[in-house]
Amino acid sequence: MAEQETLLQLKDVSVQYGGVRALDDVSVSIDEGEVVALMGPNGAGKSTILKAIFGLAPVSAGGIFWHEKAISPVPHEVVARGIAFVPQGRRVFANLSVYENLEIGGFTNHDSGITKERIKELFEMFPILGEKKNAASGTLSGGQQQMLAIARGLMTDPKVLLLDEPSLGLAPKIVKEMFSFIKDINTKRKTAILVVEHNIKSLLEIANRGYILDKGKVVFHGEPEKLVAEGTLEKIFTGK
Repeated sequence: MAEQETLLQLKDVSVQYGGVRALDDVSVSIDEGEVVALMGPNGAGKSTILKAIFGLAPVSAGGIFWHEKAISPVPHEVVARGIAFVPQGRRVFANLSVYENLEIGGFTNHDSGITKERIKELFEMFPILGEKKNAASGTLSGGQQQMLAIARGLMTDPKVLLLDEPSLGLAPKIVKEMFSFIKDINTKRKTAILVVEHNIKSLLEIANRGYILDKGKVVFHGEPEKLVAEGTLEKIFTGK
């Protein structure tokens, strides 16, 4: 496989909230076209990595690099660079229609023609959203709301998609569909995806690489097969 360009890097990043060090000297990277998993127990710092990239967490040391240039993340500037963030909790505008939610996702496009074209593409990719385009988003099922939240993140045609717990609160059957949906985005749109997820088995089936965090530090980095073979996950989650 040809050498892929590194799109996004955290180098020796620390994040401090008050007296608590949420991230301690963490280095993470994502190359074009990759799915990268962030795993670890609750409070390990996984979501903080996504927030730091998006300018929502205070970086006290280290740096964040986009195409190998240092950036100081501010949310609207990060979006303009080509990074989209879908936080956990299926955040849709419940009273607005599916179509209107997607229009809001494309607010930075500055061209209604581009916005319409992107919505059309997304409806082709995810027909259920097209079928329900005029329905109030609050009437969708949990899985459909999560799909809409992710589709809205794709409205800016990002190079990197940050997903925080996309399967949270979904029924097991829907979880399988959600990961298939995420893999489709990666393969069909060539979008690089950085995913925080507690559903380790499903995530490792689609990930190219994974990082395991514990107490704000990266304790393992490598391919899924190696991670499973060495039993690293088990050791972290059982505290051994």
